[in-house]
Amino acid sequence: MYFAFICTDKPDGLPIRKAHRPEHLAYLNGLGATLKFAGPFTAEDGETMNGSLIVIDAPSLAAARDIAAGDPFAKAGLFSSVEIRPWLWTLGNPEE
Repeated sequence: MYFAFICTDKPDGLPIRKAHRPEHLAYLNGLGATLKFAGPFTAEDGETMNGSLIVIDAPSLAAARDIAAGDPFAKAGLFSSVEIRPWLWTLGNPEE
């Protein structure tokens, strides 16, 4: 089952994001086939990162929560909120 993580950074989170980005990317890459896609949200300038969208394939909501909690960004306290929602990949799914 797919789950979307919709993560919003704290207003002063950019220094935290920059400091922990290498570990965050390594963590996501380490998920292998579990990770379907990911990328940062940005401010209107299209460059200043201020959140994350991550989609994974996990067996349960509990497993998805564990993956989200293991993210170095989450451990560093970057996010003001993390919403984890079951998601149906209807269009553009490269596996179909």
